[in-house]
Amino acid sequence: MSVLPEERKNEILKELNQMGAVKVTDLVEQFQVSEETIRRDLMLLEEKGLLKRVYGGAIKSVFPFEEPPFINRTTVNQEAKEKIGKKAVDLISNGDVIVIDVGTTMLEFAKCIHDKKDVTIITNSLPVSSVLTESLNQNKFTGQILLLGGQLDPKQQSISGSLTEHMLYQFNIDKAFISAGGVSIQNGVSNYHLHESMVSRKMVEVSKQVIVLTDSSKMGVDTFCKVCPLEKLDVVVSEQQIPEAWRSHQKLGKLNWIQA
Repeated sequence: MSVLPEERKNEILKELNQMGAVKVTDLVEQFQVSEETIRRDLMLLEEKGLLKRVYGGAIKSVFPFEEPPFINRTTVNQEAKEKIGKKAVDLISNGDVIVIDVGTTMLEFAKCIHDKKDVTIITNSLPVSSVLTESLNQNKFTGQILLLGGQLDPKQQSISGSLTEHMLYQFNIDKAFISAGGVSIQNGVSNYHLHESMVSRKMVEVSKQVIVLTDSSKMGVDTFCKVCPLEKLDVVVSEQQIPEAWRSHQKLGKLNWIQA
């Protein structure tokens, strides 16, 4: 199995999310590379806070209250996030008022917002607001950007807190683009950070349409804080098809699943 180094590391993370642990010997056989190569992959992933190395392999890194810093996650599953971002832009109509959540998938989504007219974009993400400001200055789209106020988290480059939540009630929002640390049938959309999750909940509450952008590594995963049940979602955009086990589940209702 010949894959690029970044693809291999992404596949390792997917397997880790599904199984909870991986063995070096199994990965060597799976990818047809040396033990040294696999151990180097695991070391690099551990440095990013994405797993914990143990004797003979690695286990899932446990982040009960937080996930790895934003900067450490920008290259994880990047190709999938780019596909999701490009597809999700098709859901924006001219004149829309939208809110964009925090996270690395949302950053890729923001980079793809071009050729839209008179859109109002609200966000609590510093990287998203920075990318959008540059695009607006380059006339890639027209409209305005509103950065929500509140408490700054420098590691996650996000803004949250009661002030952030209160500000969301001031707007009539057409579409909320929500991130996810995990998505499962049982617990719906969840995320790692309490305060960010509270803001996401408010985004869901005040928006006419709720759209979740998530790559396949989040499927079947539950993280610390619940954001909303699947019944609250209108659209999911992912690089993979809807999991087979989810197809007939009653909680999905009229959910529109879009494969990027």
